[in-house]
Amino acid sequence: MSVETVQLFYGLLALLAWVVIAVLAVIRALAMASDGARDTWDAVTDAIAPNALGLAWLVAFLATAGSLYLSEVAGYVPCTLCWYQRIAMYPLVVILAVGAARRDGAAAIYALSLAVVGALIALYHSALEWIPALDTGACSAATPCTLVWFRVFGFISLPNLALTAFALIIVILLIRVRHPDHRSDP
Repeated sequence: MSVETVQLFYGLLALLAWVVIAVLAVIRALAMASDGARDTWDAVTDAIAPNALGLAWLVAFLATAGSLYLSEVAGYVPCTLCWYQRIAMYPLVVILAVGAARRDGAAAIYALSLAVVGALIALYHSALEWIPALDTGACSAATPCTLVWFRVFGFISLPNLALTAFALIIVILLIRVRHPDHRSDP
């Protein structure tokens, strides 16, 4: 499989993730004003909440596999901010797997904290690619954080892929944490 194929695959996954996030946001917003939308929101959250840890694990696993492929196979050297994003993403694979296997709802809280930190770093890193003047000197000259390895569809880059994964994990885990049947998991 070529590097370009992998980039396209992850770009398509990112687009799908943003569509899912947008649809969930619209349904949630409409649920505040409409009984029909509230019923839809309840049905969606009833479907997602029991499987949230497993779904979030799948997102974290795919993100981890993609980052390892792009650095170890494609040869993209991670910058400092990439490493910080990895520090936030890689443990999510383990935390969410253990939480899902043990059906431990508390894992969602631990995972959420890592995902939020990772999302903030990825957001800053994404901004750096478009506005290099925002650089605070966090990265070395040898591996600059402003280096864009690729852009799928003209806007999806490595840090944007990480941001997308963190955002989807956050949305999934918030549904789990806020769902009434799962707030007091044993």
